[in-house]
Amino acid sequence: MTSSADIILGFCRDCLAEQKAETRRCRKCGSPRLVYHRELYDLTLAHIDCDAFYATIEKRDNPELADKPVIIGGGKRGVVSTACYIARISGVRSAMPMFKALELCPNAVVIRPDMEKYVGVGRQVRQLMMELTPLVQPLSIDEAFLELAGTERLHRDPPARILAKFAKRIESELGISISIGLSYCKFLAKVASDLQKPRGFSVIGEAEAKDFLAPRPVTTIWGVGKAFSATLEADGIRTISQLQQMEEGDLMRRYGSMGQRLYRLSRGMDEREVHLNDAAKSVSAETTFFEDISRHDDLVPVLRRLSEKVSARLKKHEIAGHTVVLKMKTADFKSRTRNRRLEDPTQLADRIFRTGLSLMEKETDGTKFRLLGIGVTDLCDPALADPPDLVDQQAGRRAAAEAAMDKLRDKFGKAAVETGYTFGDKRR
Repeated sequence: MTSSADIILGFCRDCLAEQKAETRRCRKCGSPRLVYHRELYDLTLAHIDCDAFYATIEKRDNPELADKPVIIGGGKRGVVSTACYIARISGVRSAMPMFKALELCPNAVVIRPDMEKYVGVGRQVRQLMMELTPLVQPLSIDEAFLELAGTERLHRDPPARILAKFAKRIESELGISISIGLSYCKFLAKVASDLQKPRGFSVIGEAEAKDFLAPRPVTTIWGVGKAFSATLEADGIRTISQLQQMEEGDLMRRYGSMGQRLYRLSRGMDEREVHLNDAAKSVSAETTFFEDISRHDDLVPVLRRLSEKVSARLKKHEIAGHTVVLKMKTADFKSRTRNRRLEDPTQLADRIFRTGLSLMEKETDGTKFRLLGIGVTDLCDPALADPPDLVDQQAGRRAAAEAAMDKLRDKFGKAAVETGYTFGDKRR
């Protein structure tokens, strides 16, 4: 007798026909694009990622590019914004220097980014997502988390089939493709969406999570980039299975708060919910002075205090930012805006302040300013933020000190503790 646990549910992603048994091709239309999983109709959290977004839009708008390698980016001294999958076969990757990309793929068609067009398509995708569920949390212009729990009655279909219909609609109405990851938590939904690109649909269930993760490299975990993976490598840790064998306390003693993240995510433990943070495009703070200020030393404590305000808001709303923006307004009301994109997103006042300070130093040439502001844009999930920094060995200590300060302020108020930058400064 077959138990319900042995039944593998599935359907065809092209014709949506239910599959009564596992086969290689759909019994109705012959398509090989089938999806099977024991938890298929129980899972509700999805990550949707547009495939090679910028390049796909350019190919949609110019059919002559369909079979050609396409790179979106600047000139020879610029970097690759994105590359189509044909170019990726040659080794081209996002953020790669353009000269290196052209060495790998000399016959590529290079197109300068048209952000206005891409943002417009991104808004169309977002609008269609909102028709599925109000719980949409964008991570960037071309990806988002969706929580579809409770939508089955409205759409008269379980989330898995709703998502398959959505993918078909995106292709037919917008002319681009998406990849879908379906799971029980954010971490694994995002991992799943990257498994079968392009036009992927992957499912990771709770029962299989630990075994699925075990053989994978530690870089699968959010926040483990090149620098931190080198630290783990030096400690002999290469795979997630090794993390699964370690105690939480030991990992935290070694790696601080990142150790807790390693412990939990290596076991598929992720309780973060889908939040509606799409209304915020940036988080910032600014102040207008009673009297104009020109001295660099007078501006520094103000910048530090504003950076702390921005950091507190980011932490409160569980978001991070990729780009730091400095805003200054001169005595004659002329605005100066400077920005810098960070290698990794941040929530930390320390990183916001230090980045803003380097931008501000170039502006403090004796000019009098009536306003100063600092903020972050390109908001994203905080799980990606502030990995350990091997280049700046003191960064980890400053981050730990900031976490301790946050706890004191939460308990005793904002004025409970100050840094040397702001101590004694009466300008609020």
